Amino acid sequence: MTERYRNFIGGKWVDARSKKTFQSLSPSNLDDVVGEFAASGPEDVEAAVQAAKKAFTTWRKTPAPKRAEYVYRAGELLRERKEEIAREMTREMGKVLKEARGDVQEGIDTAYHHAGEGRRLFGFTTPSELADKFAMAIRQPVGVAGLITPWNFPLAIPTWKMFPALVAGNTVILKPASDTPNVARLLVKVMEDAGIPPGVVNFVTGSGGEAGMPIVTHPDVRVISFTGSVEVGREINGAAARMMKRTCCELGGKNAIIVMDDADIDLLVDGVCWGAFGTTGQRCTATSRVIVHTKAHDEFMQKFTSRARGLKLGDGRDESVDVGPVVNAGRVKAIHEYVEIGKKEAKCVLGGSPATEGTLKKGAFYQPTIFDGVKPTHRIAKEEIFGPVLSVIACDSLENAIAIANDVEFGLSSSIYTSDITAAFRAIEDLETGIVYVNAPTIGAEAHLPFGGWKNTGNGHREGAHTIYDVFCEWKTVYVDYSGRLQRAQIDNVEHTKKKK
Repeated sequence: MTERYRNFIGGKWVDARSKKTFQSLSPSNLDDVVGEFAASGPEDVEAAVQAAKKAFTTWRKTPAPKRAEYVYRAGELLRERKEEIAREMTREMGKVLKEARGDVQEGIDTAYHHAGEGRRLFGFTTPSELADKFAMAIRQPVGVAGLITPWNFPLAIPTWKMFPALVAGNTVILKPASDTPNVARLLVKVMEDAGIPPGVVNFVTGSGGEAGMPIVTHPDVRVISFTGSVEVGREINGAAARMMKRTCCELGGKNAIIVMDDADIDLLVDGVCWGAFGTTGQRCTATSRVIVHTKAHDEFMQKFTSRARGLKLGDGRDESVDVGPVVNAGRVKAIHEYVEIGKKEAKCVLGGSPATEGTLKKGAFYQPTIFDGVKPTHRIAKEEIFGPVLSVIACDSLENAIAIANDVEFGLSSSIYTSDITAAFRAIEDLETGIVYVNAPTIGAEAHLPFGGWKNTGNGHREGAHTIYDVFCEWKTVYVDYSGRLQRAQIDNVEHTKKKK
């Protein structure tokens, strides 16, 4: 019998008001129903907002180190339940088990990092320009935060948003992607078991239109944090902007590895395999392009295609599998449409079709695909595909490679493989991305460093590290005048300067 799961509102697990549900399917076997989940609508969002708004009045007054203790306890529970959650993740969204364990570990790391931030919600003091006057700036919470999260990192990304939001003193409503509601539910259960007060964390499942946008447009939701596509990000950012509420949007990428003629090719092959085909290419930081010097091209292609040809596809719960499915049948269709476009533009040297042999036909599998002879102007070199598809582009110099890398609408992650330190630092300086790797692929972000990108990759904010607190905190400037007389900033300061002359 299929398990039926509920929303979490005001500290209680409750059905959607409509009683409607939807199914979450395993992409490794589309006949495997993970569970039925509440198909929430505006009335459920309203209930969650009111619960969060009520809880905010007391949660904001809880000292930040105490708020952080709940996050620390959540980290401990995630550590205890790591294997259970990882296996459920692999079943629900498809990434191979070792990657699912890494996804949970990122949530653990994020919990421990932000637990420490509870004692480091630093403001600052600064000298006043007037005598007998004290000046400082402090952080305060924004209010109710709406967190709308994707399916590709169904545990890690919700923790990136939820944990700092809570430590900062906000209450939250989590709306996960409809492809991965169960992993998000397991995170919320962790928060419940960590003792989080009722209404501080709320959870609603459902579609973007019926549950997501009502969160975005609700007047009592003061901040929105979204990770997903550029198209949806623009819609969310526009709707929130009309209400003058702040948003943090982390969107797409078209990430490139630059390969110089002095690169370690064996190290490069390891990196490109991991960057392009890890998580079946379904990362916003996935390696989508390799811009390789003509002198290194042939050796790289020979070694890389040989390695990629040996990758094993299958259910990620099988420890021998290298590449799992994409998230659903719709993604198979979308990826294949891009591959068909690519076949008209360049040479497909590996893959190029859905994988349907044997038991793979029951799931949503796509072959790792490599295109060679790609031009920088081709669509497959410009547009985000979000699947196991790599474009190889030839270049003749570092300057040419950097120009090609930058000539896309995105600016999330980039990489250079070289033994020349001058070339490495030139790339660090000139690549228009929020993340740069040297002699490593475009994936592998760590929880205690800023994460985000330039251009259409986002709207300028950074997740991770202490930088995320600029999203979830308001700044308040405080002046304390203990002179016992009226002092007029700028005016009296100027007069005092004149008298000294």
